[in-house]
Amino acid sequence: MSSVEIGLWSFPVLILLIFMRVPIAAAMLGTGVVGTYIVLGKWAPILSQMKAISWTTNANYSLSIIPLFLLMGQFAARGGMSQALFNAAAAFLGHRKGGVAMAAVGACAGFGSICGSSLATAATMAQVALPELKRSGYSGGLASAALAAGGTLGILIPPSVVLVIYAILAEQNIAKLFLAAFVPGLLAALSYLVVIAIYVRVKPESAGHAARIPWAERVPALIAVWPVAAIFFLVVGGIYLGWFTPTQAAAIGAGGAGLVAWAKGGLDRRSLLACFKDTAVSTGMIFFIVLGASVFNSFLAFSRLPQVGAEWVTAQGFAPMTVLIIILLLYIVFGCIMDSLSMIVLTVPIFFPIVTAMDFGLSPEHFAIWFGILVLMVAEIGMITPPVGLNLFIISGMSRDVEIRETYRGIVPFVTADLLRIVILTAFPIISIFLV
Repeated sequence: MSSVEIGLWSFPVLILLIFMRVPIAAAMLGTGVVGTYIVLGKWAPILSQMKAISWTTNANYSLSIIPLFLLMGQFAARGGMSQALFNAAAAFLGHRKGGVAMAAVGACAGFGSICGSSLATAATMAQVALPELKRSGYSGGLASAALAAGGTLGILIPPSVVLVIYAILAEQNIAKLFLAAFVPGLLAALSYLVVIAIYVRVKPESAGHAARIPWAERVPALIAVWPVAAIFFLVVGGIYLGWFTPTQAAAIGAGGAGLVAWAKGGLDRRSLLACFKDTAVSTGMIFFIVLGASVFNSFLAFSRLPQVGAEWVTAQGFAPMTVLIIILLLYIVFGCIMDSLSMIVLTVPIFFPIVTAMDFGLSPEHFAIWFGILVLMVAEIGMITPPVGLNLFIISGMSRDVEIRETYRGIVPFVTADLLRIVILTAFPIISIFLV
């Protein structure tokens, strides 16, 4: 068996391990180590490689931004910012048809702007919005689907942990990628609002009504979200204006969110330690996934599968857009069985060299940014696509009176909107790069 064939066989083995519930990081690490041994036939290079990869992967300074953004999200949740965002959105939208669900999506967008994690956004906003959605008479399918879809805005609207990982893998500027993601992220939020508006008109029984909030209460509710706006503009604005590097901005944002949480009484010694613990666990998981993917991708390099694949694609004479569409379709399939972070760290080193060798009429930097936004958007679809849509399971676990099949049915219109948005962003790259 040739080394290329060994590389090809590694993918079904990896997928089998994932279906056997082996953690994705361990599955990639184990497959990479064993595959490298089969290709090289000796252990010494593997041991040397493990030492080098472990250091070069985890010592990357750019990765320090990840625990800081995660900690900022922890502090934001403890500081009641999620509740304030939902209250403000509900004050202006709640009395409309489907308004409470729209408010939940709007609050997810606001929380995502200071969180950077899809799972954290979905879990946090579900705690806040699910009780109100139930009290307002919303069907379980619409309520859970709206929150699951809204949770994906945590990685679409900058800052985004997944986008940081892509920037490192593709060696791109993090600040420019954040700027490029801003408009597509807003389009995603707007498309979800449109989906809810259409959904409640097609199925009027799926949404109840909330009382109209007088203006005397709306203004204080809007003012209450000033900490979120201040942290967002300090972090994202500080990066774009050149005041801070992304890592410095993340540290300042985490510190600011911590001060707000402390001032509001949501942060004491015990909760502070809990924030640090949860951040450490999430960071360790992400770093382990990155390490496992690095080992697996190193094995693929030894097998020469990416190089041979790139040569084969070039030899077929496919049009660049055809290749891009095939890759995006593969991402949608992968998203059904893998989480977004694992999918990106595994596939970007394989697909990125293939597409960068083709002419899309863009400069190398603009193409890398556009491709990154497309990958981010498709990865987001995987978060709400069965059978392994992690956001679906998080929301389902927090709303045990709603059957998972109801959530699956409710999420279909949101996935449809996502696919339509991918088509638009693919056809018009300017949407992603005009701010860069």
